[in-house]
Amino acid sequence: MAEKDFIFGLKGNIVYSKTTEQLEICENGYLVYEGNEIKGVYSELPQEYKDISVEDYGDRLIIPGLADLHIHAPQYTYRGLGMDMELLEWLETNTFPEEAKYKDLEYAKKAYKIFVDNLQKGATTRACIFATVHRKATLHLMDLLEISGLRTMVGKVNMDRNCPDYLREGTQESADETIEWMKDIQHNKYKKTQAILTPRFIPSCTDELMEMLKMVQMRYQMPVQSHLSENFSEIAWVQELCPESEFYGDAYDRFGLFGADSRTVMAHCVHSDERERARMKENGVFIAHCPESNMNLASGVAPVRTFLEEGLHIGLGSDVAGGATENLFTAMAHAIQASKLRWRLQDDSLKPLTAPEAFYMATKGGGEFFGKVGSFEAGYEMDVVVLDDSRLEHPQDMTVQQRLERMIYFSDDREVYAKYVAGEKLF
Repeated sequence: MAEKDFIFGLKGNIVYSKTTEQLEICENGYLVYEGNEIKGVYSELPQEYKDISVEDYGDRLIIPGLADLHIHAPQYTYRGLGMDMELLEWLETNTFPEEAKYKDLEYAKKAYKIFVDNLQKGATTRACIFATVHRKATLHLMDLLEISGLRTMVGKVNMDRNCPDYLREGTQESADETIEWMKDIQHNKYKKTQAILTPRFIPSCTDELMEMLKMVQMRYQMPVQSHLSENFSEIAWVQELCPESEFYGDAYDRFGLFGADSRTVMAHCVHSDERERARMKENGVFIAHCPESNMNLASGVAPVRTFLEEGLHIGLGSDVAGGATENLFTAMAHAIQASKLRWRLQDDSLKPLTAPEAFYMATKGGGEFFGKVGSFEAGYEMDVVVLDDSRLEHPQDMTVQQRLERMIYFSDDREVYAKYVAGEKLF
């Protein structure tokens, strides 16, 4: 299906975003693609496409695949647990002991298979994924993701301070293991799975390690992922560790790991001030908004309306296990609900998010981190999810937009009827 001269069509109720403001809807329309490139959306097939093969999905919804900009694969084992703690205590109590288990490759194989199997059958087609510090386990995760057909970026985590001894790497060791990991990746020649540089966050990485990681990033031209301004205690800690930095993001930028010459996504940004937001916009940094995690770990509610109005790049992240599910429809609902709480309780100048805006962030907004992904505009890559909402019975006729909004609030992977990633049909 990925051959360049293979032209194909899908028929159904097509929904996608061009902008944040409104949905583009074509009822009983046609989505035409050639290989892995969208040619267009049409109410009637143009004459030049009259003879192409068409998969007719009837009254089902056809949407772009969803992009998860922030998820921790090794934390999938304890999602929904330990939600009564704030970030730093939660890391010490839950995260670090669990991630240590991935030194055992057999344990990693069992755990990562569950994670990948569930990610594959949901609506997510692209994801930025944290692994652990363990090189072999990270490679196995990448092997599984390669087979799954998803398009992902996976990071071997770097940590050389402020973590338990059983997870702490030596500074040189951390850099060397990252280089060896990259050599392994080049040997394995992944086509669908990409490496992404992953310093866990500033508190866990010394200045010396960050300098070394910048050299690795330049050598292999890697994208970067990390955490930013999630929690007040964390922000204060960064200021203590990096007193010369103007703000949290500046601590990354001083090492050249904050956009500009390295495609970068930062999770959370709950408390990013004007200076930090200006630097993110200037450097083209993407924000992974993780509303459920921010509520579960009592971090707060990010000013998403401000991000949108200031023209920042923003998508959604499930942030499992800070978030309890990888279902990005749930993340959309939480983004809307959290924005209402911020508007009502904290800042009534920032009006709540709408369903079209949350959908935009889950598709085109986050998809742009991977290139021309997340929309059905001509020239975009062919990521498609077909949704069958017949299980969600209703006594009245509903518009396509109303049906999609219901999906946001109470659908799960049972509604995912078919899935295409980069022109390849997974099921």
